[in-house]
Amino acid sequence: MDEFPFQLLIKHTSSKNKEESLSCTALLRVIPGRREVYDALWNDRSVIAKVFSHWISAKRHLKREQGGLNKLARRGLSSPQPLFYGKTEDGRWALIEEKIAGSTTALNVFQQTKEPTKKLDLLIALCKELAKQHRKGVLQKDLHLGNFLLADEKFFLLDPGRMRFLRSEAGKKAGISQLAMLASYLPDSDTESIEKLCQEYFNCRGWHPDKSDRAIIQKQITAHRKRGINKGLKKCLQTSKRNLRIKVKRYLAVFDKTFCLGAEPLDFVEQIDGLMDKGEILKKGNTCYVSRLTWNGKDVVVKRYNHKGFVHSLRHTIKRSRARQGWLHTHRLRMLQIPTPKPLAYIEQLNAGLIWQSYLVTEFVEGQKLYDFLRDGKTSEEEHSMVTQQVIELLDKLGKYRITHGDLKHTNILVTDNGLSITDLDGMKVHKFKWLYRIYRAADVACMPAIEPE
Repeated sequence: MDEFPFQLLIKHTSSKNKEESLSCTALLRVIPGRREVYDALWNDRSVIAKVFSHWISAKRHLKREQGGLNKLARRGLSSPQPLFYGKTEDGRWALIEEKIAGSTTALNVFQQTKEPTKKLDLLIALCKELAKQHRKGVLQKDLHLGNFLLADEKFFLLDPGRMRFLRSEAGKKAGISQLAMLASYLPDSDTESIEKLCQEYFNCRGWHPDKSDRAIIQKQITAHRKRGINKGLKKCLQTSKRNLRIKVKRYLAVFDKTFCLGAEPLDFVEQIDGLMDKGEILKKGNTCYVSRLTWNGKDVVVKRYNHKGFVHSLRHTIKRSRARQGWLHTHRLRMLQIPTPKPLAYIEQLNAGLIWQSYLVTEFVEGQKLYDFLRDGKTSEEEHSMVTQQVIELLDKLGKYRITHGDLKHTNILVTDNGLSITDLDGMKVHKFKWLYRIYRAADVACMPAIEPE
């Protein structure tokens, strides 16, 4: 079923086993071993086909999905209408739903919207919809912007199989938790917008928040961000809308799709050492080799972590490669809106199942080292003050999430036209324990150059 379109035959169980034929035109989503979601045509009508494939729970998943859609309709909440269900030729259960014309997910709208005020307007509209759900006793177990469809300024709810239907209104504790999830989409520095969003929800519920409510919201926002990041990091290692994972011959790699668009990623993998040798050598040491080069029209930096013997390879196979760790670290920082060069790929070269050496590819960022910038005679007092404040905010943000860099010296902080950019994340750590974080934080601060002008 890799080629589209293909025909999907379904025995319509609710109509005396009548056989229905659908033309599936695109794969929208797949959860391996559980569910596939297709864009399809049925009698010239655009529909969504959900095929449930779990060998034990498929029928239960289907019934829960269909039942959820019906319950939403009875409670006056908008969602796609279930049309029919049945079994495919290979014995899997399938549910056919209407397709909401001209719709897109709230997540797509949010990501494509550049103006902060319009992003806030979208979240406030969602916040009112969320309050409406809670008043009607509906709680989403997997609440995120991708589970809202938006069409003609109207929201439609998705994934009802993962909703709780209560006999009365949702309580304050559950409501605050879900409100905090929406608020976590806003920058944590934008306290004014977060406050406005929260106040809209409380107004819709007829509540008056006190100091303890606000403290709980802040704590929940941080917790939601951490959970969202951990979930997002798992997707960074798989093929998705943004990334492409390949495993062939002696290599395993994950590419940002924009990096290899119109090119063959395997060519890059197989030629990478030669490309590095022809590029601008930035560092050539025993542990790592760094080169700046151009590939597929993009100016990039490639860092190779060299093979240093069998024991070294065994250790990094168990611990995971340094390139993989760097790939995840850069994604984590960018999810937290902490500036760092965009990660474009990581590659692992294998030998007999062991990681022999690995490569991390990031965009090249033009900038001046922090130390040099602060001591540049051409730097004005205003610029010096602005960058100093940015450094303080950077350290505060790292501290909020108990992140330490490990080598926060002047060469690893760049001053760019777009602000600061933090590089060389090999020693980065996310700490569970506050006491351990404080020890590593002190080492980070000790590495920092003095930020007072001479």
